[in-house]
Amino acid sequence: MKKLNARAKLGSLKRKGVKIVGRDVFVDGEAVVERGATLYSPCTIVGKSHICAGAQVLPNTYIRSSHIGGGTSVSASTVSDSRICGDCTIGPYAHIRQDSFIGEGCRIGDFVEIKNSMLGEGCKAAHLSYIGDASVGKRVNVGCGVVFANFDGKVKRGTIVEDNCFIGCNCNIVAPSHIGRGAYIAAATTVCGEVPPAALCIGRVRPKMLEGRGAGRYIDG
Repeated sequence: MKKLNARAKLGSLKRKGVKIVGRDVFVDGEAVVERGATLYSPCTIVGKSHICAGAQVLPNTYIRSSHIGGGTSVSASTVSDSRICGDCTIGPYAHIRQDSFIGEGCRIGDFVEIKNSMLGEGCKAAHLSYIGDASVGKRVNVGCGVVFANFDGKVKRGTIVEDNCFIGCNCNIVAPSHIGRGAYIAAATTVCGEVPPAALCIGRVRPKMLEGRGAGRYIDG
Protein backbone atom coordinates (compact mmCIF):
# COMPACT_ATOMS: atom_id res chain seq x y z
CA MET A 1 0.00 0.00 0.00
CA LYS A 2 2.84 2.39 0.85
CA LYS A 3 4.49 1.73 -2.53
CA LEU A 4 1.26 2.52 -4.33
CA ASN A 5 0.87 5.74 -2.36
CA ALA A 6 4.46 6.75 -3.10
CA ARG A 7 3.99 5.99 -6.80
CA ALA A 8 0.80 8.03 -6.91
CA LYS A 9 2.54 10.90 -5.12
CA LEU A 10 5.38 10.94 -7.66
CA GLY A 11 2.90 10.90 -10.53
CA SER A 12 1.09 13.86 -9.02
CA LEU A 13 4.34 15.78 -8.61
CA LYS A 14 5.36 15.15 -12.21
CA ARG A 15 2.02 16.42 -13.47
CA LYS A 16 2.45 19.53 -11.33
CA GLY A 17 5.79 20.33 -12.97
CA VAL A 18 8.30 18.83 -10.56
CA LYS A 19 11.27 17.32 -12.42
CA ILE A 20 12.10 13.83 -11.15
CA VAL A 21 15.29 12.24 -12.45
CA GLY A 22 15.59 8.50 -11.94
CA ARG A 23 13.30 5.95 -10.35
CA ASP A 24 14.41 5.72 -6.71
CA VAL A 25 12.75 8.85 -5.32
CA PHE A 26 10.50 8.68 -2.25
CA VAL A 27 8.31 11.59 -1.21
CA ASP A 28 6.11 11.26 1.87
CA GLY A 29 2.44 12.16 1.63
CA GLU A 30 2.85 15.15 3.97
CA ALA A 31 5.72 16.69 2.02
CA VAL A 32 5.19 19.62 -0.35
CA VAL A 33 7.34 19.96 -3.47
CA GLU A 34 6.73 23.05 -5.59
CA ARG A 35 6.62 23.25 -9.36
CA GLY A 36 10.12 23.83 -10.76
CA ALA A 37 11.96 21.85 -8.10
CA THR A 38 14.18 18.95 -9.20
CA LEU A 39 14.59 15.64 -7.37
CA TYR A 40 17.41 13.29 -8.31
CA SER A 41 17.42 9.58 -7.53
CA PRO A 42 18.09 8.24 -4.98
CA CYS A 43 16.63 10.64 -2.42
CA THR A 44 14.05 10.59 0.36
CA ILE A 45 11.80 13.43 1.53
CA VAL A 46 9.57 12.73 4.51
CA GLY A 47 7.54 14.48 7.20
CA LYS A 48 6.30 18.04 6.82
CA SER A 49 9.02 19.04 4.39
CA HIS A 50 8.68 21.88 1.90
CA ILE A 51 10.88 21.99 -1.20
CA CYS A 52 10.58 25.34 -2.97
CA ALA A 53 10.59 26.05 -6.70
CA GLY A 54 14.09 26.05 -8.13
CA ALA A 55 15.56 23.88 -5.37
CA GLN A 56 17.56 20.78 -6.26
CA VAL A 57 17.61 17.67 -4.10
CA LEU A 58 20.61 15.75 -5.43
CA PRO A 59 21.36 12.01 -5.07
CA ASN A 60 21.78 10.34 -1.68
CA THR A 61 19.97 13.07 0.23
CA TYR A 62 17.56 12.55 3.14
CA ILE A 63 15.26 15.42 4.17
CA ARG A 64 12.86 15.22 7.11
CA SER A 65 10.40 17.92 8.17
CA SER A 66 12.56 20.69 6.73
CA HIS A 67 12.22 23.72 4.45
CA ILE A 68 14.53 23.99 1.44
CA GLY A 69 14.49 27.41 -0.24
CA GLY A 70 14.47 28.21 -3.94
CA GLY A 71 17.82 28.02 -5.69
CA THR A 72 19.31 25.83 -2.96
CA SER A 73 20.98 22.53 -3.78
CA VAL A 74 21.38 19.71 -1.26
CA SER A 75 23.85 16.98 -2.23
CA ALA A 76 24.34 13.63 -0.47
CA SER A 77 23.37 15.16 2.88
CA THR A 78 20.90 14.83 5.75
CA VAL A 79 18.62 17.69 6.79
CA SER A 80 16.29 17.20 9.77
CA ASP A 81 13.77 19.57 11.37
CA SER A 82 15.52 22.66 10.01
CA ARG A 83 15.07 25.58 7.63
CA ILE A 84 17.46 26.36 4.79
CA CYS A 85 16.83 29.59 2.90
CA GLY A 86 17.38 30.26 -0.79
CA ASP A 87 20.52 30.12 -2.93
CA CYS A 88 22.48 27.91 -0.53
CA THR A 89 24.81 25.04 -1.35
CA ILE A 90 24.63 22.14 1.08
CA GLY A 91 26.98 19.15 0.99
CA PRO A 92 28.10 16.74 -0.01
CA TYR A 93 28.01 14.83 3.27
CA ALA A 94 26.69 17.64 5.45
CA HIS A 95 24.41 17.00 8.43
CA ILE A 96 21.95 19.74 9.37
CA ARG A 97 20.27 18.71 12.63
CA GLN A 98 17.21 19.81 14.55
CA ASP A 99 16.24 23.45 14.98
CA SER A 100 18.89 24.87 12.67
CA PHE A 101 18.39 27.90 10.43
CA ILE A 102 20.65 28.55 7.44
CA GLY A 103 20.30 32.02 5.91
CA GLU A 104 20.36 33.10 2.28
CA GLY A 105 23.40 32.34 0.17
CA CYS A 106 25.28 30.14 2.65
CA ARG A 107 27.81 27.47 1.75
CA ILE A 108 27.82 24.39 3.98
CA GLY A 109 30.35 21.90 2.67
CA ASP A 110 31.44 18.32 3.18
CA PHE A 111 31.53 16.79 6.65
CA VAL A 112 30.04 19.85 8.34
CA GLU A 113 27.54 19.21 11.14
CA ILE A 114 25.21 21.93 12.39
CA LYS A 115 22.88 21.48 15.37
CA ASN A 116 20.40 23.88 16.96
CA SER A 117 22.17 26.86 15.41
CA MET A 118 21.37 29.94 13.34
CA LEU A 119 23.65 31.12 10.52
CA GLY A 120 23.07 34.50 8.91
CA GLU A 121 23.19 35.16 5.19
CA GLY A 122 26.42 34.61 3.30
CA CYS A 123 28.12 32.37 5.87
CA LYS A 124 30.65 29.76 4.79
CA ALA A 125 31.59 26.55 6.55
CA ALA A 126 33.26 24.71 3.72
CA HIS A 127 34.46 21.51 5.38
CA LEU A 128 35.09 19.41 8.50
CA SER A 129 33.47 21.58 11.17
CA TYR A 130 30.93 21.30 13.97
CA ILE A 131 28.63 24.20 14.87
CA GLY A 132 26.39 23.47 17.84
CA ASP A 133 24.07 25.70 19.90
CA ALA A 134 25.38 28.83 18.22
CA SER A 135 24.04 32.09 16.85
CA VAL A 136 26.27 33.08 13.94
CA GLY A 137 25.84 36.42 12.20
CA LYS A 138 26.09 37.37 8.54
CA ARG A 139 29.09 36.75 6.28
CA VAL A 140 31.04 34.69 8.82
CA ASN A 141 33.78 32.36 7.62
CA VAL A 142 34.17 29.13 9.60
CA GLY A 143 37.44 27.46 8.64
CA CYS A 144 38.29 23.80 8.26
CA GLY A 145 38.39 21.86 11.51
CA VAL A 146 36.58 24.45 13.64
CA VAL A 147 34.69 23.00 16.61
CA PHE A 148 32.09 24.83 18.68
CA ALA A 149 32.63 23.06 22.02
CA ASN A 150 29.11 23.34 23.41
CA PHE A 151 29.04 20.55 26.04
CA ASP A 152 31.02 20.52 29.29
CA GLY A 153 29.88 17.04 30.33
CA LYS A 154 26.84 18.30 32.21
CA VAL A 155 25.33 21.30 30.41
CA LYS A 156 25.13 22.40 26.77
CA ARG A 157 25.90 26.09 26.38
CA GLY A 158 25.60 28.55 23.52
CA THR A 159 27.96 30.83 21.61
CA ILE A 160 27.38 34.10 19.77
CA VAL A 161 29.42 35.11 16.72
CA GLU A 162 28.56 38.53 15.32
CA ASP A 163 28.63 39.66 11.66
CA ASN A 164 31.72 39.64 9.42
CA CYS A 165 33.93 37.48 11.62
CA PHE A 166 36.69 35.21 10.35
CA ILE A 167 37.40 31.97 12.24
CA GLY A 168 40.56 30.28 10.98
CA CYS A 169 41.29 26.57 10.63
CA ASN A 170 41.44 24.25 13.64
CA CYS A 171 39.98 26.68 16.16
CA ASN A 172 38.04 25.65 19.26
CA ILE A 173 35.22 27.96 20.33
CA VAL A 174 34.45 26.99 23.92
CA ALA A 175 30.94 27.92 25.06
CA PRO A 176 29.82 30.22 26.44
CA SER A 177 31.78 32.60 24.20
CA HIS A 178 30.92 35.88 22.45
CA ILE A 179 32.92 36.95 19.40
CA GLY A 180 32.35 40.57 18.49
CA ARG A 181 31.61 41.96 15.05
CA GLY A 182 34.49 41.84 12.59
CA ALA A 183 36.83 39.88 14.87
CA TYR A 184 39.54 37.72 13.31
CA ILE A 185 40.35 34.43 15.05
CA ALA A 186 43.72 33.14 13.87
CA ALA A 187 44.14 29.48 12.98
CA ALA A 188 44.79 27.02 15.84
CA THR A 189 43.31 29.34 18.48
CA THR A 190 41.12 28.28 21.40
CA VAL A 191 38.56 30.94 22.35
CA CYS A 192 37.08 31.04 25.85
CA GLY A 193 34.82 33.96 26.73
CA GLU A 194 34.77 37.40 25.10
CA VAL A 195 36.52 38.59 21.94
CA PRO A 196 36.06 42.35 21.36
CA PRO A 197 34.78 43.66 18.01
CA ALA A 198 37.46 43.93 15.31
CA ALA A 199 40.03 42.22 17.55
CA LEU A 200 42.74 39.89 16.25
CA CYS A 201 42.72 36.86 18.55
CA ILE A 202 45.75 34.54 18.48
CA GLY A 203 46.16 31.69 20.97
CA ARG A 204 48.99 29.33 20.06
CA VAL A 205 51.79 27.52 21.86
CA ARG A 206 55.11 28.05 20.13
CA PRO A 207 56.85 24.77 19.21
CA LYS A 208 59.96 23.79 21.15
CA MET A 209 62.67 22.11 19.07
CA LEU A 210 64.91 19.50 20.74
CA GLU A 211 67.38 18.55 18.04
CA GLY A 212 68.09 14.85 17.68
CA ARG A 213 65.62 13.91 20.42
CA GLY A 214 63.15 12.44 17.92
CA ALA A 215 65.47 9.66 16.78
CA GLY A 216 64.19 6.22 17.74
CA ARG A 217 60.86 7.41 19.10
CA TYR A 218 58.98 6.03 16.08
CA ILE A 219 59.63 2.31 15.96
CA ASP A 220 58.99 2.00 12.22
CA GLY A 221 60.74 5.23 11.29
